[in-house]
Amino acid sequence: MTRRSDCPISNTLDYVGDKWSLLILRDLMFFNKNSYSELQNSDERMATNILSKRLETLELDGLINKRTDSVDKRKKVYSLTKKGKDMLPILLEMVVWCSKYDKTVDAPKEVIRRYKTDREALIKDLQKNIKS
Repeated sequence: MTRRSDCPISNTLDYVGDKWSLLILRDLMFFNKNSYSELQNSDERMATNILSKRLETLELDGLINKRTDSVDKRKKVYSLTKKGKDMLPILLEMVVWCSKYDKTVDAPKEVIRRYKTDREALIKDLQKNIKS
């Protein structure tokens, strides 16, 4: 990957600087979606060409893995790598920020409460639930 600068924010945006990549990570992380069709059926209804390209880019950047499904050999399944799982605190911060400034958002109240009382324990618990 070619860097535009040495800025860590700029470099992070090179990995996940579009909404579709973040939504794919969200679905893998929080909703245990792992197939192309499950990812395509998210509320945001990502176009198939965008989904394919973002999955390819996330895999090339080392944030996700793609493998053949053990039951249906024609099906590909996706999972987060350690690098991808390490995005959890960033996505969690986005949830908390949005719940603070947009009261119409449907942020899980228990997640927000736990975030405020013990952020590190919440992150560890959420990381345990992410499929590998």
